[in-house]
Amino acid sequence: MARVVVVGGSISGLASALFLSRRRHHVTVLERDGHHLSADLEEDFLAWRRPRVPQAVQPHGLLGPVRDVLLSEAPDVYAAMLALGARERHAFDGFAKHPPYVPGDDRLVTVQARRLVLEVALRRALENEDTARLLVGHTVAGLAIDSSRGVPHVTGVHSQGCHYPADLVLDCAGLRSPVPRWLAAAGCRAAQAQESPTGIAYYCRWYRTNPGTPRPAGALRTGSASPFAIGGVFPSDNYTFALSFMLSSADPTRSALSDPNIFEAAARTFPAMRAWLRERPAPFSPVLAMAGLNNRWTPLADDAGPVVTGILGVGDTLVHTNPTLGQGTALALRTAQRVAQQPIEGEDPCNLADDHHLWALRELHPWYETQTAADRVSEARLQSGISATALPPASYGRVAADAGTLEEPEILRARARVRHLMCRAEEAYAEPGVQAALARWRSSHPRPDDVFDGPTRTTWQSIV
Repeated sequence: MARVVVVGGSISGLASALFLSRRRHHVTVLERDGHHLSADLEEDFLAWRRPRVPQAVQPHGLLGPVRDVLLSEAPDVYAAMLALGARERHAFDGFAKHPPYVPGDDRLVTVQARRLVLEVALRRALENEDTARLLVGHTVAGLAIDSSRGVPHVTGVHSQGCHYPADLVLDCAGLRSPVPRWLAAAGCRAAQAQESPTGIAYYCRWYRTNPGTPRPAGALRTGSASPFAIGGVFPSDNYTFALSFMLSSADPTRSALSDPNIFEAAARTFPAMRAWLRERPAPFSPVLAMAGLNNRWTPLADDAGPVVTGILGVGDTLVHTNPTLGQGTALALRTAQRVAQQPIEGEDPCNLADDHHLWALRELHPWYETQTAADRVSEARLQSGISATALPPASYGRVAADAGTLEEPEILRARARVRHLMCRAEEAYAEPGVQAALARWRSSHPRPDDVFDGPTRTTWQSIV
C-alpha cells in the first residue's frame, strides 16, 4: 500500500487521511496547531484559539454532499456526529406537508451542526485507524522535490527535523498554504490561478436555548433581508444557534456590530432573528467577525500539464469559496473521496496529477464560478443599499427567488437543488414548473420592497 503524507489536519486533511487509511494506505497527517481535543465539545468550541481558521467559530449548515460522502465512506463518523448532537433538516421541513416526491428530494438534507462536531468525529475516527497517525504540533518546513525528471516530483516533506518520505503528498493546509511558495522557490512554473475579491463581512453571535424548548413560533424562516444587510439564523447542535449578519465590507456602520448590545438590537429589527430572540436564549459567545475572504482557485496543473507531480491539493488549498453559499466543506469532502478512490501505487505521477486536475475542472471549478458570480451580485446589492440607490436588477431576481421559497415548493426545490450542489442555477430555475411558480410569486409581489422584511437604512443607522 502507498505511503501518503497529509499537510494539514483540518477537515479536508482528516477526511482525506481517514478515507485513504480505510483503503489500507499508510497515512501520516502533520498538523501545525498543537491543540489536543478535550472530552468537552463546549470547552473546545471557544477555548481553541485558531486565528488561521476564522471560519471554525462561524455558523455552518453542512450541505447534502457532506452527508452523502460520509454515509458512503464513513457511516460511523456520520453516526458519531448525530450522537454529538448534530441534527438533520430537510429542505421541505418548513411546510406542514412535504410536496409529492421527486427523484433527488431525499438528498436535500442539511446537517445542522457547528463545524467542530464534524471535526471531532473525523479526528476520533482517524485516531482509531491502525494505518494512520495524526501528529499535532508538527509544522511542515518544506517539500522534498526531485527535479531530475521532466516535471518536478515531490517525494516527501520535512517537519520538526524529520523527513517523511511519501508516494503521494496531499496539500490540505488551507487558504494560506505555503506549498505554492515552496514550489516557486524550487523553480516550478506557476499554474493559472484565479482570485476574486468578495467585499463581504460577517458578524455572528452564538446562543443556547433550554433543552426541549420548541423552535420559536414564526421561526420557520431563517433569513431576513434589507437592501444593505442579510440577517440569518443558523440552528445548530445541542440546542445552540447562531445569529449572523452579512453586509458590505465598505459599510461604515459594520464595526458597531462588534458591540453585543448593538448586535442584538440590530438583530431584533429582522423578523427571522427577532423570533429566535423572543424566547430569551442565553448568549455564550462574543460577537465574532470575519472578513477579507477571497474566492481562490489554485490548481497545480493547467492546459500545459502538471506543474509538479507527487502532490495534490484538497479543500481550500485547491478551491476556496466565500462562505455565503456554504460550499467549502462539501467540496472538500467530495475531493477527499475522489483522491481516496484513485489508484496511487504504480500509477504514473503525471497521469494522477492530470486526472485530479481534469476532475477538479469538471466537478469543482463550476462551483467556484457560481460563488464568484453570486458574490458580485451580493456585493453590488449591499453597496447599493448603503446609499439607498436603486437595487441592481440581478439582485432583485435573486432575492425574490429566495423570498418565494416559503410559498412555492417548486421554487424551494430549485433553490435547494442548487444549494446542495446537485445542479447549477441555470438548469434548476429553467424548468417550466419553476418558471411558472416564479411568475406567480412575482405577480403577487409586484413591488421591489416586497422582497425585503428587514429594517430601512434610517432605522438601521439609528441603532448602530
